[in-house]
Amino acid sequence: MKQAAVACCKLYISESRNAKAVEAVEKAAKAYPHAAALLNAFEDKDYNRVGYTLVFPFSSSQQQQTSCPSQNTVLRMVRAALQTINLEGHSGTHPRLGVVDHICYHPLGDASLHQVASLARSLAAEIGLSLKVPTFLYGAAHHENRNLDSIRRALGYFKPNHEGQWVGLASGPLGLSPDYGPSQVQSSTGVVIIGACPFVVNYNVPILSNDLVKGRRIAKKVSARGGGLPDVQAMALLHGVKGMEVACNLLDAKNVGPDKVQEEVASLAEKEGLIGEQGYLTDYSEDQILATALQRLNLMEKDNLANGLVEPKGSVIMENLD
Repeated sequence: MKQAAVACCKLYISESRNAKAVEAVEKAAKAYPHAAALLNAFEDKDYNRVGYTLVFPFSSSQQQQTSCPSQNTVLRMVRAALQTINLEGHSGTHPRLGVVDHICYHPLGDASLHQVASLARSLAAEIGLSLKVPTFLYGAAHHENRNLDSIRRALGYFKPNHEGQWVGLASGPLGLSPDYGPSQVQSSTGVVIIGACPFVVNYNVPILSNDLVKGRRIAKKVSARGGGLPDVQAMALLHGVKGMEVACNLLDAKNVGPDKVQEEVASLAEKEGLIGEQGYLTDYSEDQILATALQRLNLMEKDNLANGLVEPKGSVIMENLD
């Protein structure tokens, strides 16, 4: 059965301890309630990071547009983050390359990867050219389908500055040319990486130890890059006073899901003489996001019709949520 075409945007900022900054970004996320819905905000004080999940529909008039109220919502969030967060003197146990560290668009329902890739490219151009922040594209948004890892490795994302802590990039010329914006980076803002790809699941498994040598061995063995589970990326990060996590990206959760990752990490931890605790998702599942999006967007459309913000359509496909 035909479904609505929905774009899911995940935006990650390198801050969770500065309440005013977080409030400013969330206020910006709600600036256009008739166009985009904020479904989730996942804060982690140890990582000093917040992940936001937004959804918005593709109407027939928007499918060929690169600028629309929903895009303005994301741009306002980026502006708010850049105005309230300074990476100088800032640290956390999660890697970061910028104030707005990562933005990714995922197609949901009947949306296509091509559609969300167009959104990613238009946003990247706006951030790079108007806000003067070096901006990189990956996935379907990039003309060569460059992967996210290759950008991060080239810019030193996986190398902590000091004892498992990341403090961002130093000011100066970049070792990789951005797709948009200046070739010089400012340490206060860093860079932005924007992409478009199928839905990715983030699943973290806590381990009762802060021995990063063992943690990195586990992460390498569980990841596809290290010969472990297919379509799984993993890295070990300090988390909490005496703990760490194996943080995993599941690129094809329908093939290798959280249960399989949990089992593998727990087994590898046991072989290292460590205890792996029950893991957790940092966001809703793809199906949950789509179902919730359809409900929220249907309410938004009714409000917009009532307020005369949109013209009635012949049929509104926001059904079958069970």
